[in-house]
Amino acid sequence: MTDLDGGASALPGAARTDRPPRLLLVGLALGTVYLVWGSTYLGIGVMVADMPPLAAAGGRFLVAGLLLGLVLALRGGWRRLRIGPAELRSCALLALLLPVLGQGMVTVAESGGAPSGLTALLVAAVPLWVLLYRRVSGERPVRSAVLGAVVGFAGLAALLAFNGVSGDFPFWTVALVAFSSVSWAFGSWSQPRLRLPRDPFVTTVYEMLVGGAVLIVAGLCAGERIAPASYSAASWIAWAYLVVFGSVVAFSAYVWLLHSAPVSLVATYAYVNPVVAVFLGWLVLSEAVTVPIVAGGAVVLLAVAIVLRAERPRRKRPSTEESNPGGAAA
Repeated sequence: MTDLDGGASALPGAARTDRPPRLLLVGLALGTVYLVWGSTYLGIGVMVADMPPLAAAGGRFLVAGLLLGLVLALRGGWRRLRIGPAELRSCALLALLLPVLGQGMVTVAESGGAPSGLTALLVAAVPLWVLLYRRVSGERPVRSAVLGAVVGFAGLAALLAFNGVSGDFPFWTVALVAFSSVSWAFGSWSQPRLRLPRDPFVTTVYEMLVGGAVLIVAGLCAGERIAPASYSAASWIAWAYLVVFGSVVAFSAYVWLLHSAPVSLVATYAYVNPVVAVFLGWLVLSEAVTVPIVAGGAVVLLAVAIVLRAERPRRKRPSTEESNPGGAAA
């Protein structure tokens, strides 16, 4: 298990760790990803009201990567950040799949008019894609995990259907969010299979630095005009929140979870984020919380419980040395 003070005890893609992470740590990390990332959809919407989307997203990840790298260096020395060429290539690939094509495209979509709540609902398809990637690669997720994913997606689809899609936003923004969820799921599934730094926090630093640089260059090539003095205080506050909490805190927790827990368990954040987004819409924007929203939210939480139970590590019986005949979760 890795902490901010030193090295790691497990290689990505190997048997998770010699000493499994404590349940409390996994719970805290999941709770951070659940709640903080649920609020980032609102934060992105406020940020892009004034800021250009690609440059703003790029600056967010670049600054966050520098901050996290500085913290790691102060705690473990600059040598802690040293990585080899193969590891850097893997980090660059993840930077393309997660910060750039994942979060970056979500930022562009919200700038184009995609509502933050609808965006959160569309991103909820991530667990379905993760399970599909696992199945295509030859893995056999337990049936109850697959059932949980299907039930969760059905609940989110019901939320979307009952609340209606007014068509007041361009269709390309919705398609872009859907594409971003496919990319994010593929990056999440790929990470344990890549040759990465032993320390997942070092991985996070290079993902954000590379991703941030790519997004800024893409923004400049797209003709975005960067004028910091013209941005409102609200946009700056939202940007700072996304840097510190959305990127440094939650993104680090997410990367740590990918090294320490089953990927299908980690992917359940996509079920909870829309519930948080709906709640913030009610709290901040005074949006109505209707019966369909409550019912759909209950289905989402039920799906989370199903997947959490299915992906919970099982202890082998003393008399049983072979694998479970029904298959085990990855």
